[in-house]
Amino acid sequence: MGSVLNIVKIGGNVIDDESELQRFLEKFAALPGKKILVHGGGKIATRLAAEIGIEAKMVEGRRITDEPMLDVVTMVYAGLTNKKIVAALQKHGCDALGLSGADANSIKAVKRPVKDIDYGFVGDILVDSVNKLGVKKFLEAGFTPIFSAITHNGLGQLLNTNADTIASALAVSLSDLYETSLVYCFEKNGVLRDVNDDNSVIQSITEKDFDSLKSEGVIYEGMVPKLQNAFHAIGKGVKNVYIGNAANLHLFQQGGFGTCLVSK
Repeated sequence: MGSVLNIVKIGGNVIDDESELQRFLEKFAALPGKKILVHGGGKIATRLAAEIGIEAKMVEGRRITDEPMLDVVTMVYAGLTNKKIVAALQKHGCDALGLSGADANSIKAVKRPVKDIDYGFVGDILVDSVNKLGVKKFLEAGFTPIFSAITHNGLGQLLNTNADTIASALAVSLSDLYETSLVYCFEKNGVLRDVNDDNSVIQSITEKDFDSLKSEGVIYEGMVPKLQNAFHAIGKGVKNVYIGNAANLHLFQQGGFGTCLVSK
């Protein structure tokens, strides 16, 4: 097993807040060792689409990515947002390299099959989607890859892909080469026992705990797929997964950061 690798995913709400994002990036840049950042897109794509007359279509909180919207999300996620993040990290001495999944054939996906809903140009990641040796070259050369939520199908088609899933796929694939931890950063302090109490952080959750907390209704809605992704990653060799507040990332390697998910 090689050296330690931390893969950090930053969510939309932090990206939408310029000052919060800048504070987070300063903390991310200060993390020692090899690291990768995966970012979502926030609300900028929806706002820009509206400004040019493209309606954002959502079903159960998931974006429908038709051809005009694919153009917008590619411009925003892989362009504007990605390059602003890269520029900010360079300011803090982190030699960041902004990427989509198409760059260096890093992450391939398949267009989601149409069942009840046609999600359009949305990509689903497969077991062998990540070009781990290609990503390793960037890491070993001293670069910090910054992945946007855009992948490709290997046949020239770009695809909009869930950033949580990208982070998990990178962590699983690279856990063959590095001792890998996956860190999901968002606006809450971790997984909360009481959603109205920011200090009710559950410090550690096993898969058995997860099932109990779901049945009790403590974990529900958007947190369920996030934790399912996390436990899938742990089952596939990722050392551990953390979920916590982006503002507290500096505590990650000192202990005391959010909720740690462990196998048992």
